[in-house]
Amino acid sequence: MNIINEVHFNREVKVFENRPENLPAMLKETAQKYSSHEALVMNGSRLTYKDMHEKVEQIAGNLQNSLCVKKGDRVALLLGNSIEFCLLVFACAKLGAIVVPLNTRLRENELSFMIQQSGTKILVVDDEFLEKVESMRDLDSILNVQYFFLVGNKTPNRKDYLPFEILEQPSSVADVHVTEEDPLFIMYTSGTTGLPKGAVGSHLGAIHSAINYEYVLKTNDESRTLIAVPLFHVTGLIGQLFHMVKVGGTSVIMRRYKTEEYIRLTVEENVSFLFNVPTIYIMMMAHSDFSLYSYSKVNCIAYGGAPMSSETIYKLKKYFPNSFLHNAYGATETSSPATIMPQNFNESKVASVGLSVPVGEMRVVNDLDEPCKPGEVGELLIKGPMIVEGYWNNEVANQTSFHNEFWRSGDLAKIDEDGFVYIVDRKKDLINRGGEKIFSIEVENVLYNHPKVLEVAVVGVPDPLFGEIVKAVIVPKANATIESQEIRDFVAERLANYKVPKLVEFISELPRNAAGKIIKNELKNLQNN
Repeated sequence: MNIINEVHFNREVKVFENRPENLPAMLKETAQKYSSHEALVMNGSRLTYKDMHEKVEQIAGNLQNSLCVKKGDRVALLLGNSIEFCLLVFACAKLGAIVVPLNTRLRENELSFMIQQSGTKILVVDDEFLEKVESMRDLDSILNVQYFFLVGNKTPNRKDYLPFEILEQPSSVADVHVTEEDPLFIMYTSGTTGLPKGAVGSHLGAIHSAINYEYVLKTNDESRTLIAVPLFHVTGLIGQLFHMVKVGGTSVIMRRYKTEEYIRLTVEENVSFLFNVPTIYIMMMAHSDFSLYSYSKVNCIAYGGAPMSSETIYKLKKYFPNSFLHNAYGATETSSPATIMPQNFNESKVASVGLSVPVGEMRVVNDLDEPCKPGEVGELLIKGPMIVEGYWNNEVANQTSFHNEFWRSGDLAKIDEDGFVYIVDRKKDLINRGGEKIFSIEVENVLYNHPKVLEVAVVGVPDPLFGEIVKAVIVPKANATIESQEIRDFVAERLANYKVPKLVEFISELPRNAAGKIIKNELKNLQNN
């Protein structure tokens, strides 16, 4: 694939010369080339690329003609993994509308902020999460939403929910001029202030990420992936769904990860490409059903989002003998991959997250933003067409998150003489629980509202299953008595369950350095309950 330089978002970046002009064009090309190939498979439903393309056109036509959805409108999805989710993303892209994929694990106050901040016009919800939407509507916290769609069979309290089925009626869609720099999605990521930031991904970024995966992982139209990670994250959406659409492969979809079902589908559906956080592989290989099958069809295993132990890598090589292992590193802001481990790497590089993607550029800088020497640790800066343009209606974040055309990852890293990237430490206040990113300040801000808490610091501590778990270290107010469970319940009422501290410890004083800053490293090993 020929790589040239172009200017996008006022940044000079490397790009693939021959590429689809936008996401709908990518689907159309694949539907023409591989019309009878399976595109989407879930619970007995099997859509070929011809089926998928036709359904996307119908949904787009109904959104356009019946609801007047136009270019730039935001459509939020509060959906579990489903074929409907996939079709809606491509239908919105056809119209130049912007998808807002919502994390279904978030609490109502977190969701309502995102729905309001994005200016969502249409909200699509399924049966499982209907109560969350009803609760938000009871509080009048999402008044900006004009239309509500329901996927499923539940009977809601309100009568204004439109059934998803009406979007699947025959309809034609008028062409909309969608450029590759147009926004494709707004995906919310935690901010250092505790408020989420809406990263604005483009058609340009998503397509380049799909090609990056194709180029490095050497996937093709025979590839079949099993999507068990959420489609509201970039790994499921871009690393698997968009990636498979680009190459003409198949996406087998699970609503959510269940070990027994994951093992069964991997074998029954002849899955060749797995992509998960390490936690899922650990649970998969530990299950009693795992040894009942052979996994000879699997030829590509990608992982990222959390560190993987050498023991897990050894077991993967043993039980998936025909598979290449690929560590990958990225973020919402990089539209999934920034680095990918190549197929044949030297064993001495096993701790690396790989090389920069073909159109990416990496730089490690010190505190003065001066370039670091090979092997020297500094902040990792990333550049390329896959980097988001910026954050939705957030000028402060846009000013602080970019430097000389590079995005600031906030991660400490080093790059060796061969270009292999090593993540040395994550953002100081970031906790990585099984691939879910948690900012400690967000949990701290909640706990500071507890009437018995004087001071609090939240850290991540190592965990063999999830990589890290949340730990809260608390200084109670004078004469106050607090139980650990009381703290967990307090957080659980206000934040998503994966943000709730698994460990809670109480001390009389938080350790601080000479500048008065809390020394969080000392809190990770405390055991003074």
